[in-house]
Amino acid sequence: MRIPAHSVCTAIRDDIVSGVYERGGRLTEELLARRYGVSRVPVREALRTLESEGFVVTRRHAGACVAEPTEEDAADLLEIRMLLEPLGAARAARRRTEAHLKVLRGLVRLGQERSRRGQSEDLRSLSGWFHETLAQSSGSPGLTALLTQLRHKIAWMYVVESSAAPAETWAEHAAIVDAVARGDAERARALTAQHTERTVSAHRLRFAPQNDRVRVRDSQHAVNTVGLRH
Repeated sequence: MRIPAHSVCTAIRDDIVSGVYERGGRLTEELLARRYGVSRVPVREALRTLESEGFVVTRRHAGACVAEPTEEDAADLLEIRMLLEPLGAARAARRRTEAHLKVLRGLVRLGQERSRRGQSEDLRSLSGWFHETLAQSSGSPGLTALLTQLRHKIAWMYVVESSAAPAETWAEHAAIVDAVARGDAERARALTAQHTERTVSAHRLRFAPQNDRVRVRDSQHAVNTVGLRH
């Protein structure tokens, strides 16, 4: 049975994000086909998709290689996220379904419960599911796809420090859900913007910065994202 190219693409992307393939490393079709047990055709298609997403670059005399994003590239991702996530929340307030609300509220209950019990190992994945569901609630497949791609790339480029106040994080999530449930688009947008801006400071670059400082700017002030080893 032929393995779909999107499945191969997902596998390669996950391995890039998790560090199986180093930044700048070559990605030969033959080796990838052997690793994932497929022919070279879906691998070739997957590499084209990953190149369009920014995970892969094609170099003369080297072929496909893992991309090597700069500090500026990484900072841009956080700034774009600060613009798009509030937009998604505002749209969710207008377009969410009862099914979306049920899942969002369930995730908030779980997050608050885990926070009280100090079960921090589950909180990061729960938070990821929360933001993914919030994006899906926007009723905009294009926006949801962009936010999903952003999350993948941010996880690749950054380590996210555990929150020192997880209860505060989940209280913010709960407030966002309340605004979405009431259909208050502007409040949902504002709360999500505040939440996203606050969490940006917890991101630390996985790769050594070439310059002393990298700043992510919004309309109010700059946020320092420098750090070394989400």
